[in-house]
Amino acid sequence: MSAKKTPKAEAAALRAEIREHNRRYYELEAPTISDAEFDALLARLKALEAAHPELRSPDSPTEKVGGAVASSFAPVKHARPMLSLDNTYNEEEIRDWNDRVLKQLPAGDAPRYVLEQKLDGLSCALTYEDGRFVRAATRGDGETGEDVTENARFVGNVPERLKPAKFAIPKTLEIRGEVVLFFDDFNKINEEEQRAGREPFVNPRNCASGSLRQKDPRVTKSRRLTFFVHSYGDWKPDHDFAGHAEFLEGCRRMGFSVEPFTKAKSIDEVVARYNEFRDGGAAKLPYAVDGLVVKVDSFAQQKRLGFTAKSPRWAVAFKYPAQQATSVVRDVEFSVGRTGTITPVAKVEPVFCAGVTISSVTLHNFEEIERLGVRVGDRVLIERAGEVIPKVVKVVEKAKKGSPIAPPSKCPDCGAPVVKEEGLVAYRCDNPSCPAQLRRTLEHFASRPAMDIVGLGDAAVDQLVAKNLVKDAADIYGLKKEQLLELELFADKKADNLLAQIEASKAKTLDRVLFALGIRHVGEKTAETIAERMDLDALMNAAAADFQAVPDVGPVVAESLHAFFSSKTGKDLIGRLRKAGLTMTKPERVIASGAPFSGMTFVFTGELKLGTRDEAEELVKSLGGKASSSVSSKTTYVVAGEAAGSKLKKAQALGVKVLTEEQFRELAK
Repeated sequence: MSAKKTPKAEAAALRAEIREHNRRYYELEAPTISDAEFDALLARLKALEAAHPELRSPDSPTEKVGGAVASSFAPVKHARPMLSLDNTYNEEEIRDWNDRVLKQLPAGDAPRYVLEQKLDGLSCALTYEDGRFVRAATRGDGETGEDVTENARFVGNVPERLKPAKFAIPKTLEIRGEVVLFFDDFNKINEEEQRAGREPFVNPRNCASGSLRQKDPRVTKSRRLTFFVHSYGDWKPDHDFAGHAEFLEGCRRMGFSVEPFTKAKSIDEVVARYNEFRDGGAAKLPYAVDGLVVKVDSFAQQKRLGFTAKSPRWAVAFKYPAQQATSVVRDVEFSVGRTGTITPVAKVEPVFCAGVTISSVTLHNFEEIERLGVRVGDRVLIERAGEVIPKVVKVVEKAKKGSPIAPPSKCPDCGAPVVKEEGLVAYRCDNPSCPAQLRRTLEHFASRPAMDIVGLGDAAVDQLVAKNLVKDAADIYGLKKEQLLELELFADKKADNLLAQIEASKAKTLDRVLFALGIRHVGEKTAETIAERMDLDALMNAAAADFQAVPDVGPVVAESLHAFFSSKTGKDLIGRLRKAGLTMTKPERVIASGAPFSGMTFVFTGELKLGTRDEAEELVKSLGGKASSSVSSKTTYVVAGEAAGSKLKKAQALGVKVLTEEQFRELAK
């Protein structure tokens, strides 16, 4: 820098130079200086601002790379829900999706499409007010995310202030996109982790997620994350873009990074572009992708197509098909679940498949082991699709001296006898005080679909159980800060955050608590059905017959519920939870206007192609219907996906009307 420049001029020049280097690194992927040279420029600007406080500005690059403000990850309500996308995996499925789009648009109003790379990263929403960055939030559950504002300031290409454009900068803007980590940076991070004696990250997405949710934002800064725009949640006053491609170009003008996208005039062009991308283009990218996202370009057509309960009808993920790899089973370990169930887990030679390195594969149960004929030493075919847990498809090469896999006679955690109940597949530890069962019970209680106590994960639970601080779920609500500070994991702020999460969980509705209790055979759906019909006092005084009178509750589930609520242990636990301040109120459900499915009962069977079973059941409930897990003469419709089994046969025998998944989606419009 020239010595003749005033401090104000030098600071302005440094800011411009630093921003240009950020642009070259994040947008052009062509840096012209080293990290050390970049840090020297930043250090000089920080020194100038320290010497001349009047030069400081909230949108200075130093505000993005200095300080160490600990994030509290407070909840943030999204302007509108961050929905997930439906998935397609082959040409037939994408053409079926296109047919559904055409059916919902006027004749002759054929859509044009925008194709974006489906980034394998972390969803994030950035909020701007009067052009200034004010907040960042993770996707969370779609309705509410976590506040990661301070950490997002360390994502180098997130603009602090929006650039002037040819259109009016919105007064309020919630922009949405994906946070990713480039392969080169991911490899450097893993090298550092290994040098430090820590476990490396399994893939760039997990590393990006962990990096954005760091307690110390300086760690986030060191990971060199990148944010790419893909949509928006709020834009006020409303924009006048005609379509998605114009929107993306508008974002680019305001200073956001936009991944390369293409346009297609027809579904034939979409398929051709996908094939080109899958067979060559994707491999050349510097970051991870798992397919393309296909969107109807016209905003007018998007509005006409609308949404399902979980996804937009005008967009779909065209993902790579399930990926497979072979590996050798080297050992089998036995995991103990919260109800004592013993699950065999195959330890295989590490193999890279579908974006991750796989070293463990569940074998589900011992009947599945017998069906596959798998032994230790065999080479097996492993399949993984999207986020699905890797599974063994078949044995491809038998070992000459393979070792049979037999159930253990003793619990691998507490040494108690392992039993197999008559008529059931599972083997179980027969010790109700087994530490492994307690750990899994507490992890289940704190999990997202249950009490959603962020911070009470595996490591925290292990330490609480080891220190004998928690013997059941009610003990969680008696934890004190001084007790947490005695544990290795907890410093002052982290202890406060966990206690705040525990306090917030007291307001969870009865269905969430009922599921969290981990009563045998009682899943989310059953808990929800029961909580809609019985309050807590009714549960405490119900006979088995009262439970069985609830739709979809059979004799086994009814007996399990009665055994829990009539037992001294169950009554004591509920009493202590009440005393701790849990409200356990009945859930309220928002039903769509007109409730078109009112009085109807749906059962889903087989593999669905157009979304998950949970999403389909949630759609039924939002339209006033009921989703059941069993078929009876009172069932209105059975929706049969691929490989439908006994439920389909029972429906046919009872004369219950059977729908294809496509027919169900049409009915739900």
